[in-house]
Amino acid sequence: MYAFGLCLDQRYLVPGLAAITALADSLTPRARRDVALRVLTLDLAPSEAVLLSHLARRVGFRSFDLAHRSPLRTARMADSSYISVATYLRFEFTAAFVRRPYLIYLDADTLVRGDLSAPLNDLCLGDVGAVRDEFGPSVGDSHALPGAAERWPHLKGRPYYNAGLLWAHVVDLPRVRRGVGHALVRLRRHIHHNDQDALNLWLLHAGRVRPVGPGYNRFELGRFLERGNWARRVVARSPLPDSSAPLIHFVGPEKPWQADCPRTEEVREYCTHLRRTMHHVRALGFAPEQPELR
Repeated sequence: MYAFGLCLDQRYLVPGLAAITALADSLTPRARRDVALRVLTLDLAPSEAVLLSHLARRVGFRSFDLAHRSPLRTARMADSSYISVATYLRFEFTAAFVRRPYLIYLDADTLVRGDLSAPLNDLCLGDVGAVRDEFGPSVGDSHALPGAAERWPHLKGRPYYNAGLLWAHVVDLPRVRRGVGHALVRLRRHIHHNDQDALNLWLLHAGRVRPVGPGYNRFELGRFLERGNWARRVVARSPLPDSSAPLIHFVGPEKPWQADCPRTEEVREYCTHLRRTMHHVRALGFAPEQPELR
């Protein structure tokens, strides 16, 4: 038994709706009844919380809960160009709120295509399941963790993980939160990618990681290749869409629900899914502001 966790603010309400329907599509009807859905937010209005709840039930989730939380007081936003401090809410899930033995956390700017629960089978107590970051898979080879490889040379080349999809035992969530909080106080000068760097600093010094296969957090590369070839230089795999990946992650400032986002194959796939999601929303009698999809 496990729960999916999402962190949403008002800017990410619509992609959050799409994430819920994608999660439902990835599960059998029986699994949807058993799996829980948990949402943390800074600023969603009561009517928006009701919409999320009604949509979750419409697509088959029987257990849904939403709570307002505040991020760690020491949260550092080194980059806030398209990300809000709500990203730190991923560390505010608690056992009392999740009410399941396991939590699978995922970012809202994703498209779920397959079962995300398989990595739980190999997750030991004390471990955090995570996928290496495709744009900076190792410490010292990207803008992440500025100065860390110079300060601790033995860390250079160690794995660096993306925080967009995480697996954890709920009993370990307080330890993760404490570790991230410690990194934010003692090591904040090494933070560039906000909460992701804080998580990696803790993992490098005190945490334990269960590496998960790259397909579970596959970056959509086509948007970047529309603007240049740098992604080909930093990603070793083929830049072609990976139809077998259980999850596609739309990292970066250009998002598939934005009208000016390059219309790559996986962006078009996302937009098709988003249109189906908005059909559900309209059927429920709600009319949130909808992106202008081309």
